[in-house]
Amino acid sequence: MKKTCLSLFLLLLAACFNSLGAQQLAIIPEPVKTERFKGSFLLSDPVKIYADAKDSLIRLHADYLSAALKTVTGLEPGRSDQKSRAQFRLLKGKFAGLGEEGYLLNIDASGISISANTGKGIFYGIQSLLQLLPAYQNNAIISLPYLKVTDYPRFGWRGMMLDVSRHFFSAEAVKRYIDLLAAYKMNVFHWHLSDSEGWRLEIKKYPKLTRVGAWRKEVPGSVFYRNHQALPADTFNYGGYYTQSEAREIVHYASLRNITVIPEIDMPGHSDAAIAAYPGLSCSGLAQPVRSSFGGDPNALANYCAGKEESFQFLEGVLSEVIDIFPSAYIHIGGDEVNKTSWKNCSACQQRIKNQGLKDEHELQSYFISRIGRFLQSKDRKLIGWDEILEGGLPGGATVMSWRGESGGIKAARMHRTVVMTPVKPLYFNRYQADTLTVQQPLAARFSINTLKDVYQYRPIPKELSSTEASFVLGAQGCLWTEFISSENDLERMVLPRMLALSEVLWSKEQSLNWNKFNNKLYFHAKRLGAEGKNIFSGVPFLYNNIEVR
Repeated sequence: MKKTCLSLFLLLLAACFNSLGAQQLAIIPEPVKTERFKGSFLLSDPVKIYADAKDSLIRLHADYLSAALKTVTGLEPGRSDQKSRAQFRLLKGKFAGLGEEGYLLNIDASGISISANTGKGIFYGIQSLLQLLPAYQNNAIISLPYLKVTDYPRFGWRGMMLDVSRHFFSAEAVKRYIDLLAAYKMNVFHWHLSDSEGWRLEIKKYPKLTRVGAWRKEVPGSVFYRNHQALPADTFNYGGYYTQSEAREIVHYASLRNITVIPEIDMPGHSDAAIAAYPGLSCSGLAQPVRSSFGGDPNALANYCAGKEESFQFLEGVLSEVIDIFPSAYIHIGGDEVNKTSWKNCSACQQRIKNQGLKDEHELQSYFISRIGRFLQSKDRKLIGWDEILEGGLPGGATVMSWRGESGGIKAARMHRTVVMTPVKPLYFNRYQADTLTVQQPLAARFSINTLKDVYQYRPIPKELSSTEASFVLGAQGCLWTEFISSENDLERMVLPRMLALSEVLWSKEQSLNWNKFNNKLYFHAKRLGAEGKNIFSGVPFLYNNIEVR
């Protein structure tokens, strides 16, 4: 009798979870194809996971899945060397049409299998599976609907950028940011490591870059200062940097989550922090401080002197160490917002223009970028820069990141050069995302809004491009500049939920994009991401305060 009652209870529980499961079939980004079948698989102890013992990466993904299941369900998954005895099966093989990042997710009476051509596909299949689980259901029987998901991405470049120069985030915070990207199948982390307000990467050949360039003075009343609580009443030093060991660990951490870390070392402009450390790199050679947050004339950003050989020797030394740390095919060199006044007034720069037969300072910038590009090519790396690198002629082999709208990207694609779209509107996530305006908001704010819907309705392929030209658009990315983002809570508030919209735009087939459906799916994800301390994404809420005062 007790056995009969228990069976009846389990059937009723399964029916309850079947209803819940129908609501929770809310995978972001939307898969290419989802087939739903009658019935559900009950997941309960003992749980076993099968992964090929000879494939170390798949075994690592099995460990990742095991830890996630334990966090969310309270179950204690173990390993099985036999497929038939495992509820979860991670299978690598040869599957037509899936490519490197695609996967098949199948749930039936025998259990749950994720099949793919590579470890990347297995990892993404795991992410979709985890999104089918309840937000938090510890020590419970979990019901998963019978289904078959066939999935693969539309674009190969699905990125997010984080500026750590204006505001420094700890290595652990960067890892949590990477976790959030990975959970939604983003595969590029663009790490903005140097700018006017701080140099953030240890370079052993040039120790002053972090000893001097990583720190700036902030004063009461500055924009930065007002964004913080309980800071000193007097001027204080703010900053921080990543050791090479920390950077390598972050690169490794990201690689296990199918994310390529692309470092950005800004040049020839936005170089105040480096020049504060080594003044001889500028045209004037005069000493200067690291710029404070929004301090000084924004149109007078310091440049490396394009006429001095020392500038190129320095940058090649820096890039040699960067290349050794970061295995990415691309190295981002910035190239944006170069105020060329200093070059116009510099005898060494003018002599360089004359010696190289250049027309003007725009062509001098092209010379500068081309020379750095040739150095990167000699190291088997590719140069990528903001769309200003088109000025004076696009260097050979360079990839354009189009931020001032899409015109730069269109121009480059028509030249049959690769492009990543990241236009200010709507892919700058440091801009407001409120759907409504209030009279209290400043006029400037009315032109600085990128709503969730704006992001979801963005299409990376401009209509002006032919099909051949469109093939040169690698994808797109969102950018987070941190002038006004002074904590991980701020970061979370600006990235979410817009990053989820961008992930779907970049992964899913265009004909599958549906604003109303996506909006409905967000209810489940909001609950999932808000499960305080118990969410498997490790993304929200952020727990650390990274302000450093000395």
